[in-house]
Amino acid sequence: MLISVNGVLTDSGDLLHPLHRAVFISLFTWRRAGASDDSDRPYGWWGDSYPTVAGDRIGSRLYLLRREKNLPEVRERARDYALEALAWLNDDRLVTNINAECRRREIDSAELVVTLTVDGSDQQITIPDILEAVNV
Repeated sequence: MLISVNGVLTDSGDLLHPLHRAVFISLFTWRRAGASDDSDRPYGWWGDSYPTVAGDRIGSRLYLLRREKNLPEVRERARDYALEALAWLNDDRLVTNINAECRRREIDSAELVVTLTVDGSDQQITIPDILEAVNV
């Protein structure tokens, strides 16, 4: 999958910076669906059943957006799921700020832009079509 890191298009398999890899893994490892989520496949990592820190979970719920239309409320959920998945970076003090925006690019594509503040400078990771990425 191609993503953009600080404006440079790269293959996700070529991410060398540990923070960039952590973001990618956090977004594309599926977190178990919540009780209020409408999902016939809750997915999730079995290790979340035995967290070392109460309530600690790995991954995102972005997969719940499979087959969704590119609507404002779907893009808002994508943004919320991304922030939820990346919150641990702030909790563990690896970053000082996390921001995410999901915006419409074309009729059927939505771009997810994650901005992380590290040591006073911003790192920007862009998934050009998040809705397509979760449909793989």
